[in-house]
Amino acid sequence: MKTNNVTKKMVLTAMLACLSFVLNTFVYFPAMAPFQHFVDVLAAVLVGPWYGFAAALICGILRMLSGRTIQAVTGAVFGPILGGLIYRRTQNIYLTFIGEVIGTGFLGAMASYPLMKWFYGLDAQSPFYYIPFYTPAAIVGGAMGVAVVLILKRSGTLRRMISELN
Repeated sequence: MKTNNVTKKMVLTAMLACLSFVLNTFVYFPAMAPFQHFVDVLAAVLVGPWYGFAAALICGILRMLSGRTIQAVTGAVFGPILGGLIYRRTQNIYLTFIGEVIGTGFLGAMASYPLMKWFYGLDAQSPFYYIPFYTPAAIVGGAMGVAVVLILKRSGTLRRMISELN
C-alpha cells in the first residue's frame, strides 16, 4: 500500500511541474512567474515539502532549457520547502502562504544573487537586489494558490485528495 501512495505522489508531482511549466510559458508577465508560486502552494499542501521541491525543480529546469536564466530554479525551490514544512506542522494555509513568500521572496532572491553573478557576470551591487522582483510574484501567485486550496477545502475535495495520497 505504501508503494502505491508514493507512486501517486510522484505522478501528482510530475503533473504539478508540468502545470507550472505550461502556465508560466503561455501566461507570461515581464520579470514575474506567479504561476510557479501558485503551484508551489498547491504542492506544499498536497504532496508536502520534498515533493513540492521536486516539482519546482523540474519546472525550473524545464524553464531553463527553454531559455530562462538560473533564476527559474532558485526563485522556485525554497518556497515549497518552507511552505510545505509550515503546512505539515500547522495545517494552516495562510501560514503556508507566508512560507512561500518568505521562501521565494527572500531566500530565493538571496540565493539568486551569487549565482547570477557567477554564471552570468551580472553585478547587481547588492544581495538584496532581487527581492523587489521575487516578492510580488510570490504574493500574487501564492494568493491564487491559497484561493484554490480554500475552494477545494470548502468543497471537501482537499480532504479527499490528501487522504488518497497518504
